[in-house]
Amino acid sequence: MRYTPIVGTLGYILSPDRKDVLMVHRLSNPEDDHLGKYNGLGGKMHPDEDVATCMKREILEESGLTVLEMELRGTVNWTNFGKHGEDWLGLIFLITRFEGTPFKDSPEGPLKWIPVDQIYSLPLWEGDHQILPLIFDRESKPFHGVMPYANHRPISWKYVR
Repeated sequence: MRYTPIVGTLGYILSPDRKDVLMVHRLSNPEDDHLGKYNGLGGKMHPDEDVATCMKREILEESGLTVLEMELRGTVNWTNFGKHGEDWLGLIFLITRFEGTPFKDSPEGPLKWIPVDQIYSLPLWEGDHQILPLIFDRESKPFHGVMPYANHRPISWKYVR
């Protein structure tokens, strides 16, 4: 079987003091698989884009912020993740410098600055509890992981650095 994932970017925007992260509370679309969950910002890559351009475009569209500096923190292969069992290949960035003032709301829901140390108390995807520590740690080497899903829950997690 041919592997044809949806390729997307996911970005976590740090405040200048690195204590808070801008997240979206997905409340706008009742049909959204992410409904009620908090997440970073991002979306699907266009055929004419590289991943950096995609991430910068998604951040600008969803938050109004212009990315000045970002670092690739990792990649995740989420198999059977989508609403209809689609596979996703996510390229995850940490945005460390930006210009502008964020919108109050994105098309997916309200944007909120959340203290990094309080993220895990939010309603998140179950798998985010494994991935987020790798995104926010001080290790500069990116991680590359595989997280298969079944019935909207991760069934395993493995990664390398």
